[in-house]
Amino acid sequence: MAAPARKVLTGARVVLPSGTVPDGELVVDGAHIGGSAPAAAQEPGAEHWDLTGHWVVPGFVDLHNHGGGGASFTSGTVKDVLTGIATHRTHGTTTLVASTVTGDMEFLAARAGLLSELTEQGDLAGIHFEGPFISPCRKGAHSEALLRDPHPADVAALLDAARGAARMVTLATELPGGLDSVRLLAERGVVAAVGHTDATYEQTVEAIDAGATVATHLFNAMPPLGHRAPGPIAALLEDERVTVELINDGTHLHPAALELAFHRAGADRVAFITDAMDAAGFGDGRYLLGPLEVDVVDGVARLVEGGSIAGSTLTLDRAFRRAALVDKLPVDQIVRALSANPARLLGLDHRIGSLEPGKDADLVVLDEGFEVKGVLRRGEWVVTPQVPVGASPSAA
Repeated sequence: MAAPARKVLTGARVVLPSGTVPDGELVVDGAHIGGSAPAAAQEPGAEHWDLTGHWVVPGFVDLHNHGGGGASFTSGTVKDVLTGIATHRTHGTTTLVASTVTGDMEFLAARAGLLSELTEQGDLAGIHFEGPFISPCRKGAHSEALLRDPHPADVAALLDAARGAARMVTLATELPGGLDSVRLLAERGVVAAVGHTDATYEQTVEAIDAGATVATHLFNAMPPLGHRAPGPIAALLEDERVTVELINDGTHLHPAALELAFHRAGADRVAFITDAMDAAGFGDGRYLLGPLEVDVVDGVARLVEGGSIAGSTLTLDRAFRRAALVDKLPVDQIVRALSANPARLLGLDHRIGSLEPGKDADLVVLDEGFEVKGVLRRGEWVVTPQVPVGASPSAA
């Protein structure tokens, strides 16, 4: 039996760009958001979903993610990558950029080729290269032996290997070649992100003026904010051209740091990310992040050698829930940080990031406690809500 042409979602609090509509109605017409519910209600065979007591928000967009479900984007097979993507989709992430970690250039070029195929198929929204062009002073969970300066020729080689799928490159822009590489990325339409950096305030301002537009996991892997040496944090927060990534898992950031970022940057310049590794949605244990061993204990990932935090086990639904229940942020601001802002940064806001007619039917159904109860991607249920559903009275 063919799937119904339309789905009519009623009764929920629907978060739209114009505000939250209580007892709202939303139509899904095939793979896209449709028109008005009254017209759709007359469609023979349309499904009617009663979502009373729930929220309906746009699907989440993750700019920075290394894996999940026990599978790695940084070293796994195509099957592994698809496993990680599927895991995050069940937690509401309908659009995902796969992040690499530092490796040698030949290995990274091969990864770029594999991930670009999945981008071309529509499984991924692109590739984020995190390393090897980062500072040994702020390397975090990256192999120091494999780091290199961001010479434009090397950056260009990775972009070429990605065959148009590269979306973002994280750089320590103070290193030799850093500013020229930022300019190269800007010219080629790829986001230059300042991160894993030991830059001064002044050096960071130079990088932004050269074209850098993202702060890779702000506060983490960079000098702390100082009253005489404000460093990169102040420069990235104050410039209206910069979107700041935040890992809201309760481990990477103190709530006061998150509040500072929202207060200074504003809700339109924050993007919640996971920085997830294999253990996200999977469990504690011993893992590999690139060539480095990682122990995950009580959901916190740290390098076996040295104890540095090694990504996270976060999923974006947990980031949403913490933002709402712990940080007490308004839901519309959380939606911007999880959906609209990263979609705009990727240049995909004409298709995703908000619930508007003609856009992809990507949405998340949340209960009163902000737990995921349904996930729709391109009009198909990834997680089907356990709520009343019926066909149109006019259906034969």
